[in-house]
Amino acid sequence: MRFKDVFSIIGPAMVGPSSSHTAGAARIGRAARHLYGRDRQPAKAEIVLYGSFADTYKGHGTDMAIVGGLLDYPTDDERLPQAQEIARASGTEVVFVPGKGMHPHPNTAVIKLYEQDAEEPALFMTGTSIGGGNIEVVNVNGFNVRFSGVYPTLVITHTDSPGVIADITQILKREWVNIGYMSVDRKSRAGDAMMVLELDAAIPSALLEELSGFPSIRELRAVELS
Repeated sequence: MRFKDVFSIIGPAMVGPSSSHTAGAARIGRAARHLYGRDRQPAKAEIVLYGSFADTYKGHGTDMAIVGGLLDYPTDDERLPQAQEIARASGTEVVFVPGKGMHPHPNTAVIKLYEQDAEEPALFMTGTSIGGGNIEVVNVNGFNVRFSGVYPTLVITHTDSPGVIADITQILKREWVNIGYMSVDRKSRAGDAMMVLELDAAIPSALLEELSGFPSIRELRAVELS
């Protein structure tokens, strides 16, 4: 568990009532929106809640917080209590589903975001609220990768071929962008892989553009919640 500073332990500025069930939930939703794409609106959001999230989500405002995060609202945004109405008015259908079976943490949400008329989600993300408003994303589109959302984060889907990770990290080194944490996973040998890089500084737009044109990269997303 990686904390940025003492304020990460105390918890963020937020619309209450709970740092774990409200602030953490909002950050989980916002991480999903950044992975999906901040410049586009999902047609449908299916949100599966597990553990105490499922037991108390209405009373603790977990539902409105996750949807507010999906609208890219920060934890202290005054629009959070109206988030579900705003989402529906903007064209996003929101569905909450009680989760069954094993889950990685007592406060777990699986978020599935769909394009219009799509049967399969464009984004499938599992996030956990670990206390004090802090979160950990533990799965993205079937890849077992992890990140906290505390730092600027690159999530890169790429071909699993020799030298790809080295090439990308060399580009970051050239631009003096330091990597604080890395998580990688692959679905099959020589198939698709995912790389998550938590960085010590904001991600320059020119760097994002350069990496987006990298031949081995299938998809690139930047998650910046701070």
